[in-house]
Amino acid sequence: MTTLIPPEFLFRYTFPVLEIKDLPRRGKRLLNLPTECTLPSLSELARREDYGRVQIAWNDRGFGISVSVDGKTHSPVGDPEKLGMSDGIRVWIDTRCTQTVHRASRFCHQFEFLPVGGGEDGMQPVATNWPVARASDDPPEVDSDLLPIQSDVRDDGYRLEAWLPAEALFGYDPVEQPKLGFMYLLNDSERGLQCLSIGEEFPIVSDPSLWCTLELTSEAQRR
Repeated sequence: MTTLIPPEFLFRYTFPVLEIKDLPRRGKRLLNLPTECTLPSLSELARREDYGRVQIAWNDRGFGISVSVDGKTHSPVGDPEKLGMSDGIRVWIDTRCTQTVHRASRFCHQFEFLPVGGGEDGMQPVATNWPVARASDDPPEVDSDLLPIQSDVRDDGYRLEAWLPAEALFGYDPVEQPKLGFMYLLNDSERGLQCLSIGEEFPIVSDPSLWCTLELTSEAQRR
């Protein structure tokens, strides 16, 4: 049975995000986030099966995102010049969590993180930032070299970890603005798109009112 309105569109979702003070980490793993940082899956509502695990965390220095994809039968593909056409994840963040307007402001950001596609051999991870479509104003441009990223590519998948320093998120102020607008699209060349909630049948790439809400919870709040 098909429905005119996807069930995941009927609700507004708010997800708590754990504060982890020692991010980014030093050593082999940039983030190494615990299980508690995993975003819940809404796949049952949409009658789909998620193929990737997405984790997030924050501290006053920035915001981290980790992606794990398993069960692939060929290596991921990456082209940082073609937005949305590679294996990897696109992320939208609104540092003011504006859910009453339909056009992005200068506080709205779009990033893409790819496990491959960079370096002379095309096998290095890539972090890029892009303007949000139809935005009324754009945030200051961010040098991609300031976005730390690591990937571990295996025969059956990959793990990708990226760090967004506060300097890359215009308006980022966890004390005064503890809520963020957030959306992601995970793309796989074999299995298509995995969405946080609704997908590209709605204008999620340009309309921040359709994004979910992240609530930045501090260590003190969890005690």
